[in-house]
Amino acid sequence: MAIKQISVFLENKPGTLLEMTGVLAKENIDMRALSLSETKDFGIARFIADDVYKAASVLKEAGFINSLTPVVGVEIPDDVGGLDKVLRVLNEAKINVEYMYAFLGGGTQEHAYFVFRVGKDKEKEAESALKAKGITVVTQDDISKV
Repeated sequence: MAIKQISVFLENKPGTLLEMTGVLAKENIDMRALSLSETKDFGIARFIADDVYKAASVLKEAGFINSLTPVVGVEIPDDVGGLDKVLRVLNEAKINVEYMYAFLGGGTQEHAYFVFRVGKDKEKEAESALKAKGITVVTQDDISKV
C-alpha cells in the first residue's frame, strides 16, 4: 500500500518554512522524512508525517497549499549496492523514478528507508516488483513507527 506524501508549496522567503514547521509542532505532528526543493520564487516541502491527514488538514487551515501524493517506501539494508538493487528492480519493471529521498529510522541503523515517487499510477506495480525480489516495502503505519 502506497505511502501518502504531503507536498506543501512555500513562498521562497525567510521564515516560511519555519511557519510550516510551527503549525506541525503546535499540533504534535511528527515529520518522519523531509525533502525540500526550491526555485527562485517558491519551494516545495515534501514530507511523510506520522498523521498524514491531520497534517494536511492543519496546514490547509493555516493557509498552506498542499497536496497528497502516493509514494513507495522501501527498507534497504545498509550494504554496498543496496540502492542499486532497488533501482535495478524498478528499471527491469520499466518503472520510472521521478524523484526520491532517504531517511534513517530510530534505534540501530542496519538499514535506511527510501521514498520513491514513481510514474503516475505505478505504485502498486512498483511494490509488487520489489516484493517479488525480496525487497521490504513499507507502509504508512510502518513509517509512523520508525
